Amino acid sequence: MQEGLARLWRGTGASLALAVPTVGIYLPCYDILRNHMEEFTSQNAPSITPYVPLVAGSVARSLACITCYPVELARTRMQAFKEGVKPPGVWKTLAGVVPPIRSTNNLQNLQNYRILWTGLGAQLARDVPFSAICWSTLEPMRRRMLGLIGDKTSGANVVGTNFCAGFVAGTLAAAATCPLDVAKTRRQIEKDPARALTMTTKQTLVEIWRDGGIKGLFTGLGPRVARAGPSVGIVVSFYEVVKYALLHHRHSSIQ
Repeated sequence: MQEGLARLWRGTGASLALAVPTVGIYLPCYDILRNHMEEFTSQNAPSITPYVPLVAGSVARSLACITCYPVELARTRMQAFKEGVKPPGVWKTLAGVVPPIRSTNNLQNLQNYRILWTGLGAQLARDVPFSAICWSTLEPMRRRMLGLIGDKTSGANVVGTNFCAGFVAGTLAAAATCPLDVAKTRRQIEKDPARALTMTTKQTLVEIWRDGGIKGLFTGLGPRVARAGPSVGIVVSFYEVVKYALLHHRHSSIQ
């Protein structure tokens, strides 16, 4: 029973180690890109300004994924350990992924470490569309809701508005990209290093379709949607309320 309960939290350490740097890269990069791109497009090409959140979210997510991917790989492998077997920590998991053979050829050694980014293509194929859908939905909703509030903006309003918009956007994006999430997981838990390096997202999706059809492609849809909606809402609302508090404090200091 204890093992069963503990198994539900497998990979928690890796999840925390992944979440902090990912959010620290992702959201500030999105903010910076969106602000600069909106300023540029509003002056030079107003017709494409509505698409700025889509592009900014995709680019920012790509940067965060590439930077933090090895920890994501460790988390997935830790969660896939068999029942009754205690998974190693993040660093031991990553050390077990890299082939033990060492060569005097530095290029060959770099090729060995490339396996730490196994499934990165599938991760990007999932997360880039996820971010594109999420921010394209979230921004219009958030701006409309804040527009209804008007000048009565407060910390509570910022939290409520961003949580609601993030919840809806995260839920829709998670449902739409579920097959890509299944493909990403399948590639990350592949045990054969040679096959792991040659697998493609398209091939993996075809295998999943052949083995399980449409049901296979949407395996885990319920848990994924149940996690993505609240998590996007919580992360975005927390980030925005911290921004609001810092800006409000700065404005008060200037006055």
